[in-house]
Amino acid sequence: MHKGHQLRQGRHSITGACYLITITTQRRQPTFTVFEHACSASRHFYHPRVLEIATTLSFVVMPDHIHWLLQLNGNLSEAVRRYKTYVSLDIGQRIWQDGFHDRMIRQEESLKGVARYIVANPLRANLVNDIIQYSYWDAAWL
Repeated sequence: MHKGHQLRQGRHSITGACYLITITTQRRQPTFTVFEHACSASRHFYHPRVLEIATTLSFVVMPDHIHWLLQLNGNLSEAVRRYKTYVSLDIGQRIWQDGFHDRMIRQEESLKGVARYIVANPLRANLVNDIIQYSYWDAAWL
């Protein structure tokens, strides 16, 4: 049974709040092992239509999913929808699993700590030995 509808239960869009988003590819296909696809996924965090409603604070593009730390300026589901749409259009096919996972970051949590966790994903996945060897990430605190 598809569980995408369950991900939406209890979801709120709070302007000014920060969210950690995880989006996976269909059937966890390693779509982003293709250089052009990973570049597209990285670039579209800064697409003007995405930036209208979400400010990217940090992200990492992994082979089969992305993590995105954002500050919301509009509707959360719409921000994710726009991002997913622009990446899919650029690649030329529907690549995303339906839905997404979100977690609102509490005020007492460190945004820099969450960003460090996101950026360290390629290290934990043993994709690289040093984060400088991995190209598909960014953080506002560089």
